[in-house]
Amino acid sequence: MAAAAGVAPVQARFVASRERFHAYLRASGQHRDDGEAEEEEEEAGSEQSEPPAKRGRLSEHGLGAESQEGVGEGEKVPAERKRARGQNKSRPCMKPNHYEKSRLCPSVTQGCADKCYFGPRCRFLHDISEYMATKPPDLGHSCVLFETFGKCLYGITCRFAKAHLGDGYQNIINTDLTKQWEGKSLVRNNLSKDLQHQLRKKKFSFKKADEYLRSLAKPHKNSGKGGKALGCSAEDLEVSNYTMPQEGLGDAPECLVLPDEGGDPKQAALQSPVPIEGEGECPIKTAGLVTDEDIVKLRPCEKKKLEIQGKLYLAPLTTCGNLPFRRICKRFGADITCGEMAVCTNLLQGQSSEWALLKRHHTEDVFGVQLEGAFPDTMTKCAELLNQTIDVDFVDINVGCPIDLVYKKGGGCALMTRTNKFEQIVRGMNLVLDVPLTVKIRTGVQEKINVAHKIIPKLREWGASMVTLHGRSREQRYTRVADWDYIAECAKIASPMPLFGNGDILSFEDANQAMQMGVSGIMIARGALIKPWLFTEIKEQRHWDISSSERFDILKDFTNYGLEHWGSDTQGVEKTRKFLLEWLSFLCRYIPVGLLEHLPQKINERPPYYIGRDYLETLMASQNVDDWIKISELLLGPVPTNFTFLPKHKANSYR
Repeated sequence: MAAAAGVAPVQARFVASRERFHAYLRASGQHRDDGEAEEEEEEAGSEQSEPPAKRGRLSEHGLGAESQEGVGEGEKVPAERKRARGQNKSRPCMKPNHYEKSRLCPSVTQGCADKCYFGPRCRFLHDISEYMATKPPDLGHSCVLFETFGKCLYGITCRFAKAHLGDGYQNIINTDLTKQWEGKSLVRNNLSKDLQHQLRKKKFSFKKADEYLRSLAKPHKNSGKGGKALGCSAEDLEVSNYTMPQEGLGDAPECLVLPDEGGDPKQAALQSPVPIEGEGECPIKTAGLVTDEDIVKLRPCEKKKLEIQGKLYLAPLTTCGNLPFRRICKRFGADITCGEMAVCTNLLQGQSSEWALLKRHHTEDVFGVQLEGAFPDTMTKCAELLNQTIDVDFVDINVGCPIDLVYKKGGGCALMTRTNKFEQIVRGMNLVLDVPLTVKIRTGVQEKINVAHKIIPKLREWGASMVTLHGRSREQRYTRVADWDYIAECAKIASPMPLFGNGDILSFEDANQAMQMGVSGIMIARGALIKPWLFTEIKEQRHWDISSSERFDILKDFTNYGLEHWGSDTQGVEKTRKFLLEWLSFLCRYIPVGLLEHLPQKINERPPYYIGRDYLETLMASQNVDDWIKISELLLGPVPTNFTFLPKHKANSYR
C-alpha cells in the first residue's frame, strides 16, 4: 500500500498506529519505570507530550493526513490549528545552575581556598563537607576529562568525581597523561579577560574601521548628498593611502598568496607582488609614497584563497551547530565548518556567551564564523576586532536569518532590501579583514519575488569571496522545497565567484543532483542534524543502514564532547543534556534505510509511526519529548527535579 502524500514510504510491516507505537515502548518495560498510574502512562503517549509540530501543522498546503483529519477537500485548516512558524516561542527555560541549590566556591575547586575570588561577600559554599552533604550523586565511575587529559579541572564538583578523588577529597592527577597535552591548544578563539576589559571600557582601537566609517560621511564626488545616504563607490574609499580596486575579489587576478600559518606576513608583504603566469598585474593604485602601514596591510588580491571547490560545508546552525556537534560532523567527513550566528553588538560588548560561539576545535581545519548585524559601523568594527583577536579562515555575513527578532531590526534577510547599508557593510568588512569574506543569502524576502540574482553581481563587485544561496525565501521558511533551478541560474550569474547551494539535501542522490546544477559546492544544514553520517554517505556514494547501537555510540561521543566543552559539573552536565535534547528533536526524523520501501528518504516527508527492528531503534524514532529525555538519561543520568524541556525548533517542514 502506497504511503499518503507527504508521508515517508515505510514498509507496511513496520508501520504502526500511535497507540500501538507507545504501547510497544511501554511493554518493553523501559518506557516508564516509575510506577505511575495507568492514566498517566496513557498521557505519555498522547499528544500532550509530543512537540507542537506533531499536534498541528502550519497551513493547508498538503501537510499530511494526520494534520488534515476532519478537514474536507479544498477546505482550509482552522485558524486555531495554525502554529507560529519556526520556533516555539515563550518556551520554559531553566538555567543549569538552578538545578544545584548549594554550589562550591570556584576558589575551593581550584585549590585556592585560602583566598576567595569574590571576597567576604561570597555567596558560595567554602566548607567541603557541607557541600558534599548536598551534592547530587555521581553519574558514573568514569570521567571523560580525567581519562582524556589526566586531570579534571572540576575536581570535587565533577559529577563523575569518584574516578579522580583520593583521600580527603584530593583531586588525583595522572602526570604522564597531562604531559602529553602540555602546551597544546585544543580549543582556540577564547575570550581573554584583558580583551573583555578593553571592550567593556571601550578602549579597543578600531583604527581601520573608523577611517572607513569617516569616508562614508564624505560627500559623493558626483552628488551633493553624503556617502552615508548613497553608499560609497570603491573609488571614494581612500583608506591607508591607496584606493580599493573596483573589481570584486572574485574578479581580481591572483597576485601574492600569503604563506601558511606561522609565517611572517610582513616579510611576505615586503616581497614584490609578482603576478601568476598568464594573469594581469595586481590592480593596486597608490597615492604618494607607500607607508609601512600599506606594506603590512593585505590588499584584496593578497588574501588567502579558500580552496573550496566541491567541498561539503556544514551550515552555521543556531543552537544545534555547537562545537561538540561540529566535531561529530567533522569526524564523518564535513570539509568546512562554521560557528553559530553571533550578534556583532554582543561581541563588541565582550559578552562571554556570544564569544563562546566563535570557539574553534583543533580538528576544524577550514573554519569560519558567522556575524549578524544591521549597520556598517557595528559590523565593520566587529570584523576588525575578530581580525585582530581570533583564528579563522573566513568570516560570513548572515543575510539569510528569517526570524522576526533579527529581521525587524534590519538584520538577516532584511539586508536584502537595504542595498545601501548592505553595500557599506560588505565593503567595510572586506577592507578590514585579512581573510576572505563570504555571504549567505536567501532567494528573497517575499515568496514569489526572487531578488538574489540581482544582488549576487553586486556582492562580487563589493568584494565578497563566496556566496551561499538557500533556495527558499524568508516567507517560505521550510514549507516549500528548495528551488534548485533558481540556484543553478544564480550560479551562472555569480561566476567566477564561487556559489554554494543549500536546501533539502538528505542523501547522496540529492547531493549529486545539486552538484549537477553548476554550484561550486553544497552546504548541508537540516540533513546533517537528521543524520550527521550524511557526509560519509556522500563521499562514499552509498546508503548507510546504520544500526541503532551505532547511532547510540554517536550520542555517547556527543555527550563526551559536551562534557569536555561545557564541563563535567552539574552545570556542564545539564548544558550538555539541553543541547543533546535539541539535537534529538531532529534526529528522531531519521528513518532507517532498512525500513523504507524505496530510497532515498526525502527531507520534507514526515516519518509515520513505525516500530523499528529493536527497542532502541523504536525509541529513537519517537517524537515524544519524554522519550528524548529517556535517551538523555541513558547517557547523563536522571534529570533534575522539576526538569522541563520544549525544543526550540519546530518540525514544521513536512509537505
